[in-house]
Amino acid sequence: MSTTDSSTANPPTPAESNTSPLPSPQRYITTHNADGKAIFSTALPDELPPHHLPNAATFHLGYLTPSLPPVLSSSLSTSTSTSTNSNPNPKSTADTSTPPDLTLYTTHLPPHPPPSLTIPNGSVLRYVDMPPHSLSPMHRTVSLDYGIVLEGEVELVLDSGETRVMRKGDLAVQRATMHAWRNSGEGWVRMVFVLLALQQEEGMGREEDLGGMEGVPGSRADGK
Repeated sequence: MSTTDSSTANPPTPAESNTSPLPSPQRYITTHNADGKAIFSTALPDELPPHHLPNAATFHLGYLTPSLPPVLSSSLSTSTSTSTNSNPNPKSTADTSTPPDLTLYTTHLPPHPPPSLTIPNGSVLRYVDMPPHSLSPMHRTVSLDYGIVLEGEVELVLDSGETRVMRKGDLAVQRATMHAWRNSGEGWVRMVFVLLALQQEEGMGREEDLGGMEGVPGSRADGK
């Protein structure tokens, strides 16, 4: 998502650019057992695996859904027979059916390629780590995005030339606008994004534009 910012005096080395020092987030998925009680799913490990992009940024896909509102009709049952969790709870069992949202999610986790920034008609939650002295391509998705800074300080740049510096805890609400992210500092930045797909007509006539972002497919390649 980001490229080395040539305007900075001390760009990072390739090794520094490609390896985020921030710990992988833990993700806990809940579901129900056969008795209707809430349990933690053991279908996946809790630690999120990283997608390392060619342009140095690191993505962690927190979750996604193929529709809005999400359909969880099959999630009253969960399977532990194929669990990769090192400490599965044998009491947290039901049958072997898998909810459609979890099925789609697993097909986009490493070693599979990452999904598009948005899922048509769906939602995406993604952590993004940005290396020091980096600038993302100017880009737009046909979505309503909530972006929250978790670590570091980052500058939000709009195609009008307006900018805002965002610090830990700050929120950006992206309404299908062209923008870029600049990390001018010495440390890595981590943000978490929730992207909610719009109907195409809600994009005000503006189409998706990823600005040549490396390692990220367009949303038309993902579908449901």
